[in-house]
Amino acid sequence: MPTPVRTQYLEMKARHPGALLLFRMGDFYETFDEDARIAARDLEIVLTQRDMGGGEVVPLAGIPYHALDAYLGRLIRKGHRVAICEQVSEPDGKRLVERDVVRVVTPGTVLEPGLVEEAANTYLAAVALDGERAGVAHADVSTGEFAVTEVALEDMARELARLDPREVLVAVSGVGEVPVDAEAMTLTPLPDAAFAPREARRRLLAHFGVSSLDAYGCESMPLATAAAAAIVDYLGETHRAALALLTGLRTYATGAFMALDPQTRRNLELFEAGRWGARTGTLLSVLDRTRTPMGARTLRRWLGQPLLNLGALAQRQDAVAWLHASSLRREGLRDLLAEVTDMERAVGRAGAGAAAPRELAALRRSLQRVPAIREAVAEAGDALGWLAGDLDPCAATLALLTDALEEEPQGEVGGGKVVRAGFNPEMDELRDAARDARSYIAGLERRERERTGIASLKVGYNRVFGYYLEVTNAHRDAVPEDYIRRQTLANAERYYTPELKEHESRVLNAGERMEELEQALYRQLCRQVADDASRVRRTAGAVAALDVFTALADAASRFGYVRPTLDEGDALIIRNGRHPVVERMLPEGAFVPNDTALRAAPQGRAVADDGPDAGQVIILTGPNMAGKSTYMRQVALIVLLAQVGSFVPADAAHVGLADRIFTRVGLQDDLAAGQSTFMVEMVETASILHHATRRSLVVLDEIGRGTSTYDGLSIAQAVAEHLHNDPRLGSRTLFATHYHELTALAGRLPRVRNHSVAVAEEDGGVVFLHRIVPGGADRSYGVHVAQLAGLPRPVVARAWELLAHHEQGNGTGRKKRLPGEHAAQLGLPGLIPGGQPQPSAVEEALRALDVNGLTPLEALNRLYELQQQARGEQGGANGRGG
Repeated sequence: MPTPVRTQYLEMKARHPGALLLFRMGDFYETFDEDARIAARDLEIVLTQRDMGGGEVVPLAGIPYHALDAYLGRLIRKGHRVAICEQVSEPDGKRLVERDVVRVVTPGTVLEPGLVEEAANTYLAAVALDGERAGVAHADVSTGEFAVTEVALEDMARELARLDPREVLVAVSGVGEVPVDAEAMTLTPLPDAAFAPREARRRLLAHFGVSSLDAYGCESMPLATAAAAAIVDYLGETHRAALALLTGLRTYATGAFMALDPQTRRNLELFEAGRWGARTGTLLSVLDRTRTPMGARTLRRWLGQPLLNLGALAQRQDAVAWLHASSLRREGLRDLLAEVTDMERAVGRAGAGAAAPRELAALRRSLQRVPAIREAVAEAGDALGWLAGDLDPCAATLALLTDALEEEPQGEVGGGKVVRAGFNPEMDELRDAARDARSYIAGLERRERERTGIASLKVGYNRVFGYYLEVTNAHRDAVPEDYIRRQTLANAERYYTPELKEHESRVLNAGERMEELEQALYRQLCRQVADDASRVRRTAGAVAALDVFTALADAASRFGYVRPTLDEGDALIIRNGRHPVVERMLPEGAFVPNDTALRAAPQGRAVADDGPDAGQVIILTGPNMAGKSTYMRQVALIVLLAQVGSFVPADAAHVGLADRIFTRVGLQDDLAAGQSTFMVEMVETASILHHATRRSLVVLDEIGRGTSTYDGLSIAQAVAEHLHNDPRLGSRTLFATHYHELTALAGRLPRVRNHSVAVAEEDGGVVFLHRIVPGGADRSYGVHVAQLAGLPRPVVARAWELLAHHEQGNGTGRKKRLPGEHAAQLGLPGLIPGGQPQPSAVEEALRALDVNGLTPLEALNRLYELQQQARGEQGGANGRGG
């Protein structure tokens, strides 16, 4: 028969079958059965076993209770749900300790400082699906952010990619329709009933205590409401304390922001760089000069969500410009901001009852800096004055924290060193009583030695017997009559006196009562701070925005950025633009800047010319490693930065707002979905052609390279023509290619311009100048690049031989291609009369030959004649080629 503890454990496990159950037993959280095997494997701890009675021996693995956060983080990162079962009654040795699951921790509901990334939001998202529409809700329980929107089903994946949630809730029936990155997101299926719109509305009304959702902007958005209600229900089941943090709901429209699909975010390396997703080498790493965690999170959101509203962008630009104009006031504000801690998460953890005293002390220090920050902002007038109204110092909360909390709280709550002296009279009396009693006991040893004459007499304490007077056996005869024996040791006796007992009682009673009272006072303090959470968060939001403005201004000042001109026109003109990340990796002044001039097709006349300098499609040719990809990405990043409100790395820039930036760059397969690199390339290209508009910026790098030469060339030409000719498109386009035949498009399509990367040839080698110049290139210098990459010399030499052979077969007539010589190119269908090279006379004769009607002798004679004719044609070709 199982023991009572085993029975209790099994009951708890049955209530949470999908979670790892951490079962508190004294100073450890224990796991049993299969949970123990999983915990031992994923936490790399010892797997042992325990006798649970009745001959049942089960696997066991445990972790120290004080190390919970560290181990919990590892389990969450492994994708586990973890149910934390605490002891909710004190052990008395007579009855079974009561236990209950106080929280279920999931990837999207973490609140602990060690489990959330300081500079990024930790979102829990929910998706409600219905035909071609989807409702998307997201919440960050650590900051209290809660927002909803409705989007077309095809846009859902892009919005989830922007949010990058740790966990996504979805109805069981819709699991297959929600694409998630299995390594970064956890998909949590819920019953379909959790997303029923009518019931969802009722649950949201009850949560907010209102009669209508009009104030939140989602009364007529049933799918958004359903997604939001799913989050509310889920938090109610997993982390009820965090549910109280969701005090408001914001409705937003994705149409107010530039759309960035996942591949564009990846290709532009906004937040992750390289194949391993490094944080260094990203746009964020260059611009993140923020001084607060809230500012770092806000900058990340802004970079992932560029604006389309000129008024809002002008407001941001004015703020950055004012701070950029004076390093003195900028640095003064940055110094103030450096003393502000994570106010959003501190007030959130206070609302959940999980804030540590040091967090509230840090919140107090942060609020103390707000008046000075507001005063500095007020000096900016219209440039920043709009922020001043949100910089509320929250005077009542600040006063409460000042009165209630020690200047430097120490230890755990209950130790008497958290609540400030003078805040609570009873607390002060208990402190005094405990202090007096301890003072008496501290002097007792000296007094008793003098009274008894026993120089070795000691006063001690242990948890079982309390305070005692210890006398060695050698002095037992000198023990006074009022000493009462408490404990016998091998070499000594321990005693107490009525007076010592009385003071011991005062110390222990005062300590126990002080612990209870301080904990109660601290819980009350957290509740009162949480009651003012909305005002604190509004202040935190203003501080975060100001922090981003100072960071952008500081980057602009340090790196030589300029304020771009923004309008809703078609032009994109950049003078001496630079790549913001690459230039930081090079020595000062080593980066070669380049100009850009693009203009979308004029509205209503998709194939008309718009002047000699108005290139809608730039065909960019030149060798690998010469800077084509860097150039194209820098143009896209300059547009993105301009629409964030930042200054840009250029001497001057005029940006007509882009509704979307599309990129098709690099090789990538998706083997899990059965897609080769070429299929991925074509899928991404198809998406661009279906969704781009006149206002879009399109960056295409090497379309068609994943298949045969003729197939790839044909696809690349068709894509370029479509971007130019389709009346719905006319997008500003950068089109890099090694198909030099495409340069001929500039002679036929009026808004196509050829540009190339300049190269200097020296002594049979090449020097990449990284300068973008007008005109097309006729060589790719691929073998040169292979040589620079370190291919073995025999391989490079053989490559030169094969290249010469292929060029000879392509009509050059050359026996050997020498370094520095130019190669002829394949003809471009549609640009050469007749569409394909004309067949030779020999080919025509072979086609006309009736082989079955020839005798063997006639066949040999005819073969000889054709051979001579072919030799004559070859000689003529050689003569023309020379």
